[in-house]
Amino acid sequence: MKGYVPPPRMVVSNEPMPITRNITITEGISVKDLAEKLDVRAKDLISRLLARGVFATINQTLDAELASEMARFFGAETAVITFEEQASKDIDAAAAAAGEESTVGAVTRPPVVTIMGHVDHGKTTLLDAIRLTSVAEGEAGGITQHIGAYKVRITDTESPAYGREIVFLDTPGHEAFTRMRARGAKATDIVVLVVAADDGVMPQTLEAIDHAHAAEVPIIVAVNKIDKPDALPDRVKKQLADRGLMPEDWGGKTVFVDVSAKKRTNLNLLLEMICLVADLQELKATPERQAAGVVLEAKLDRGRGPVATVLVQNGTLNAGDNFVVGNVYGKIRAMFDDRGGALQAAPPSTPVEILGMEGLPQAGDQFVVVADRDKARGISEYREQKAREAALAKSSRVSLEGLAEQIKIAGTKELNIILKGDVQGSVEVLGDLLAKLSNDKVRLKVLRSGVGAITETDVLLASASNAIIIGFNVRPERKAQELAEQEEVDIRLHSIIYELQDEIKRAMTGLLEPTIKETYQGRAEVLETFRIPKVGTVAGCRVIDGLIKRDAEVRLLRDNVVVFKGKVGSLRRFKDDAKEVHNGMECGISISNYGDIKVGDVIEAFVTERIAAEVIA
Repeated sequence: MKGYVPPPRMVVSNEPMPITRNITITEGISVKDLAEKLDVRAKDLISRLLARGVFATINQTLDAELASEMARFFGAETAVITFEEQASKDIDAAAAAAGEESTVGAVTRPPVVTIMGHVDHGKTTLLDAIRLTSVAEGEAGGITQHIGAYKVRITDTESPAYGREIVFLDTPGHEAFTRMRARGAKATDIVVLVVAADDGVMPQTLEAIDHAHAAEVPIIVAVNKIDKPDALPDRVKKQLADRGLMPEDWGGKTVFVDVSAKKRTNLNLLLEMICLVADLQELKATPERQAAGVVLEAKLDRGRGPVATVLVQNGTLNAGDNFVVGNVYGKIRAMFDDRGGALQAAPPSTPVEILGMEGLPQAGDQFVVVADRDKARGISEYREQKAREAALAKSSRVSLEGLAEQIKIAGTKELNIILKGDVQGSVEVLGDLLAKLSNDKVRLKVLRSGVGAITETDVLLASASNAIIIGFNVRPERKAQELAEQEEVDIRLHSIIYELQDEIKRAMTGLLEPTIKETYQGRAEVLETFRIPKVGTVAGCRVIDGLIKRDAEVRLLRDNVVVFKGKVGSLRRFKDDAKEVHNGMECGISISNYGDIKVGDVIEAFVTERIAAEVIA
């Protein structure tokens, strides 16, 4: 057509925009959502991705790194948060839009209590006595074979805590507790440590204390079996006081309750104390919001498919809700309480069994209700893909060699250690030695120390706490060794104290950020300047001190004030390139990306070296 001018072709600029704002993005954000947040057209974002070599559709999910890169190109800095955090933010934003605070409607929720302790000290029997049921009789050898979660109501009308509820988690040993903590789940508010009065403090009792301290959860000690003739409750108090759990009646802060599960002695007092410790923590939840929680256990049932036990931590869970849990999504088809009764709604701090998942989640996975099923599916697929990539990639557990890099990223200067030795004397000496190695820059923290072989429990605690295991004259058990390889936990075995000391010193030296040392090389005075096409400004100089090297970093000084800092662009003697020019000689110097050089300026050359920081003077 005559006079027709075709529209100009879209040209994608390669120049990033200046950073002018901050945005928050979620993991697995789609191209459409990112374009909306950046306030750009989706096709411009897709064009930019294409220029980067990524073929993406408008509904495709992007990983956090690529999304952040794209956002920076369009002038925005990003903060990446998880889908669960975004869901919580959306709820708060909706409350704000309605003119309410997100805390409006918050009520005191029942505390969640984990019962821990040594084998056969009466954990399950105590829980049975509280629940008025008989779980232990139907179990092999009196050992709890599954994770139970039970809600108990205080029925004693004379108790000040009458009518209040407490949720109990009964764990098979400490493995589940640790695995859940390793996955970032904080399900427990209080730990009840059960110790038999006739048996005293045993190895697993100490393990339970270590786990509770590592999780930063308050401990209540239940001294059980006080009805036995050989019971010595005061001995238990002394043993635990020596381990840092000082009883309240001895001037400490730990609550001790003498109980008998069989005779049902002081059980109400124990429940009152749990409520008291919970009140000090001010545990709140908002029943009106969408539910969020954590998976306690999951199994595949032949008749019902994937079944998960979920602890609702906030909001109310309703039948028919769509949800995301870890890298699995689904819709609640049915919900049951701890006694097998069907439920339509579960308020905060309620353990429920749910059906309707598309796959099997992991214990410790975060559970969140979503309004949009398609969004739930998208997040699930994105996480599944990430999980596959993570399984293929090597785990980034702390090792003494790789500690410096990890510290650089995390910015922390704390090294967690689990110490095992052949005799108590060695362990005490090593514990003191490691404590002395700590300083204001690097802190060594001994999470637990003990005598005997390195066990699976040690490896699990190391895995959850990102710790290093040090064995002195001991070896790991075969299963512990296999688990350590699987969990990528660093185990160091030593038989000479000085070698161990040197290794830790070296690791700590690697931990610290290296210092930058500057070495002066020489200076040259500018006698004349020349403007050369395609090269820029070249300074005709005389070296007045030291020497100038071609690969040196330089400062341009004008009246002893630094005008520019950069690198030597070229160094010539007459028409030839020179590697270095010594004192008294004349040369031509150009400075990379800088041309404002004047007669009388001084060019000072130097090199910088990174020197590993010395920890011990």
